[in-house]
Amino acid sequence: MPELPDILLYLHALHPRIVGRRVTGARLATPFLLRSVDPPLSAVEGKTIVGLRRLGKRIVLEAEGPGPSAAEGGLFLVFHLMIAGRFRWRPPGTAIPGKVGLFALDFEHGTLILTEAGTKRQASLHVVQGRDALARYDPGGIDVMNADLPAFVEALRRDNHTLKRALTDPHVFSGIGNAYSDEILHAARLSPFKQTSTMTDEDARRLYDAVQVTLMQWTAKLQGEAGDEFPENVTAFREGMAVHGRYRQPCPDCGAPVQRVVYAANEANYCANCQTGGRLLADRSLSRLLREDWPRTLDELEQRRK
Repeated sequence: MPELPDILLYLHALHPRIVGRRVTGARLATPFLLRSVDPPLSAVEGKTIVGLRRLGKRIVLEAEGPGPSAAEGGLFLVFHLMIAGRFRWRPPGTAIPGKVGLFALDFEHGTLILTEAGTKRQASLHVVQGRDALARYDPGGIDVMNADLPAFVEALRRDNHTLKRALTDPHVFSGIGNAYSDEILHAARLSPFKQTSTMTDEDARRLYDAVQVTLMQWTAKLQGEAGDEFPENVTAFREGMAVHGRYRQPCPDCGAPVQRVVYAANEANYCANCQTGGRLLADRSLSRLLREDWPRTLDELEQRRK
């Protein structure tokens, strides 16, 4: 799922292409994408895109509002890309791809196409009238890149959860998901399953610093790599990541093999040597199978493999 650096990358690429431009058409290839009926999707046709913003992991396109109340009555297209939704920028009038295409927003100089890989249709589009209505789509997590340390710590300690869950909860922190939470926790040298209630002040500061540095560095890296081109390879698995998607590969800092815990539909990737003092976190599915034979440390794991 595109996360904060990826969403900012899309906004960076979309701004010079569509802000100030008039929408000439809105084409819907599948009715399952559109999750609202009032106002209709056709309401955006003929209007000028006047702004872009992010609401958590949602991308919002703002079109001019009706008449003199435009400031309060803007029209908003709210996109949630979910896991496999991606934007493409194509020449004007480009046909929507048959298998993966969901939607096209046409301009005189180009077409913004939304695609979704796979068979599941999870991406969504809401057409929203007015800022009050738009606010209902904001999950409420704090903007971590603009929050100071006290605000960050307050949000972190509001409830007792694992750090992995707290970082990826959109009601706590805005825009962090599975991939960058792994990278943040590795940078902070903290276990993904450490409870927020056990965090010391030093732990919290280290986590705060890791959030700031990790997200800013990856945002700058992705935008620098894209340059003036529209991003075509937005993915959760990036070359240069320390632990995410690197199971059994060497940790770039210590060389120990990266470990993985699978739970529900998600996973946590971590370095046991850097983050848990060499202790392996129990994978629920494997630990149920192996019971007492589950290795507790990296040394035990290596001995089992030998």
